[in-house]
Amino acid sequence: MGVRVRRNAEPSEPKTEHEFHPSPRLHHDYENMKNKFMNELEHLPLPMWAVGAIVIVVLALVACFTYCMFKKCFGKKKKSQKDRERKRGGRRRTEGAIGEAEGEQKVEGEKKEGEEEKEHEKLGKLEFSLDYNFTDAQAFGVLQAQDLAAMDIGGTSDPYVKVYLLPDKKKKFETKVQRKNLCPVFNETFIFKIPYAELGGKTLVLQVFDFDRFGKHDVIGQIKIPVNSVDLAQPLHEWRDLENGEKEEEKLGDVCISLRYVPTAGKLTVNIMEAKNLKKMDVGGLSDPYVKIVLQHNGKRLKKKKTTVKKNTLNPYFNESFSFEVPFEQIQKVQLVITVYDYDKLGSNDPIGKTLIGYGASGVGLRHWSEMLANPRRPVAQWHTLQPEEEVDAALKAPHR
Repeated sequence: MGVRVRRNAEPSEPKTEHEFHPSPRLHHDYENMKNKFMNELEHLPLPMWAVGAIVIVVLALVACFTYCMFKKCFGKKKKSQKDRERKRGGRRRTEGAIGEAEGEQKVEGEKKEGEEEKEHEKLGKLEFSLDYNFTDAQAFGVLQAQDLAAMDIGGTSDPYVKVYLLPDKKKKFETKVQRKNLCPVFNETFIFKIPYAELGGKTLVLQVFDFDRFGKHDVIGQIKIPVNSVDLAQPLHEWRDLENGEKEEEKLGDVCISLRYVPTAGKLTVNIMEAKNLKKMDVGGLSDPYVKIVLQHNGKRLKKKKTTVKKNTLNPYFNESFSFEVPFEQIQKVQLVITVYDYDKLGSNDPIGKTLIGYGASGVGLRHWSEMLANPRRPVAQWHTLQPEEEVDAALKAPHR
C-alpha cells in the first residue's frame, strides 16, 4: 500500500509542445521549378550573354515607358503653371512698355514746357526812339533798359547795346558799358545815313550784351524792327520786351599767313599769302578786301603796314611780304594784330575780321608763333580763322601772365 501512494505523489512528466517547421513538400516544389527553369534556359538556342542583354533591353524599355507615363500625367500641371507665369510676365512687360511710353510722353511734355518757359523767360525791356529825316538821314536813339537778366555770378550784368541794320551789318554802333546795372540809362543817339529808297528790305536790330572782360560777351536779348513796318513820317518812341537772341556764329573767312624770324638779325618777316570765304560786305555780294598788320609791344603800336586792295572778290590772293625789326630780347613779348578790311571809296573802311598772333594769343595764334620760334630762319605758314573785332579787342585788353 505504501508503494502506490509514493508513485501517485510524484509529478507527472510535462507534455512537450510541437514547433512549426516548413513543410518539406513546399521546399521540394520550389527546387523542382528552379531546376525546370534552368533546364529550359539551357535548351534555348541563344547563349546566356544574349539572354542577359535581352533582359536588360526589356527592363530599359519598361523604365522609359514608366517615365513617359509619369511626365504625361504629372507634367501638365507644372507646364500649365509655367504658361500662366509666362502670360503674367508678358502682361507685365506690355504694361511696363505702356508705362514707359507714358513716362516718355510726360518727360517730352515737361521738356516742351521747360522750353516754352525759357522762351517766355523775362529778359528785360528796352526803351528806344526812331526818327527819320527824309532830307538828311535816319536818327536812332537808345534811351534806357529795365529789369535786365542777371548774367554774372554776383546777380548783376555789365550791359551795353549794339545797333546795326540787316542784312549787310555793314555799319555797327555800340553804347557805353554800364557796370553792374540791371536798369541802365544810356541816352545815346546814332545816325544811319541811308537813302529812303534803300530802307525797304532793312531790319533794325538792337542787341543787348553782357560785357565780359576775359571772354565772349553773352547776349542778354534783342529787338528786331523791320523798317517797312514803321511809319517813318512820325517819330517812334516806345518800350519793347527783349526776345531771346542767341548770338549767331557768322563765318567771316580765313587768311593764310607765313611767319619767319631770324634771331641773329632780329628780323621778323610776315607774308600775307591769301584769304578765302570772306564775308560779303558790299551790296553786290562781294568785297574789296585788304589786310592791315600792326606790330605791338606792351599794348603800344610799334609799326603798321597794309597790303594792296583786291577789287570785287571774296577769295583774294596777295602774296605780299613785310619786314619788322624785332630784337631777340623782345620777340617773346610782341604780338601781331592782323585785320582784314573792306575798302570803301566814299566812307570809312569796315573791318571784316581780326586775328591775333604772338604774345597773349591762344589756340592757332599761339601755336603758329611757337612753331616760328622753334624753327628759326624757316618760313612757317598757317591758316587763321577771322574773329569778330570785339572779341580780339577784348583779348588784347585782358591781362597776360
